[in-house]
Amino acid sequence: MIKLSIFAVALLMSFCSLAQVQEKQTVYLLPGQGSDCRIFSKLRIDTAQYNLICLEYDAPRSDESMKHFSMRISKAIDTTTQFILIGVSLGGMISTEIAHHLHPEKVILISSAKTRKELPKRYLIQRYIQPYHIIPKRVIKAGAILLQPIIEPDRRKEKKIFVDMLKSKHPNYFKETVRIILEWERQQNNAENIIHIHGDNDHTIPIKNVKTDYVVSTGSHMMTLTQPAVINRIINNILND
Repeated sequence: MIKLSIFAVALLMSFCSLAQVQEKQTVYLLPGQGSDCRIFSKLRIDTAQYNLICLEYDAPRSDESMKHFSMRISKAIDTTTQFILIGVSLGGMISTEIAHHLHPEKVILISSAKTRKELPKRYLIQRYIQPYHIIPKRVIKAGAILLQPIIEPDRRKEKKIFVDMLKSKHPNYFKETVRIILEWERQQNNAENIIHIHGDNDHTIPIKNVKTDYVVSTGSHMMTLTQPAVINRIINNILND
């Protein structure tokens, strides 16, 4: 009788453990145009509660829009369980497109834009001039490597990792991602549960055009790596809300 009771307790504990595993939500991490999964290297989320999966993606095809590129990326997401998206810069734009299609529980954007209206005006001007058609893709990559670490105010912090991430990208990746950003069609955001975190010193996507939920003081476009304590606190508050 005692052995049976012990077995029953063990079985119950096993079922409880299984239920806890099944209840874990998956958080998909989507890096930006000039970054890869290393942009999330200082992210601290409780892995006892969440499964973290970083999505890497190749260059958009020449016939793909932001929407179609995002839908192709979304095929890597398991929609049979609840999930959360965290996207930085281009990864946030992709997350916004996915949110209109797959309806995640929450979407957290960092240093990003929910619509083309939140992009700086120079992007809108370039949309009509379309310089990416005539500028060689290797020149576009070289320009990204040169300019990105320079234009942001905290460029000296984590500079090596940012340059390494930029260098790891294929030139065609830069050319095609520039194109889909400039040609992005989304003008309204009707998706639910999108939470936007933005720095007030972001020179790549200035905050003046952005409707944001959390403003990070002195936060730059690179703040996911350069101000991890602030970003972690905000993200964990959102996840636990």
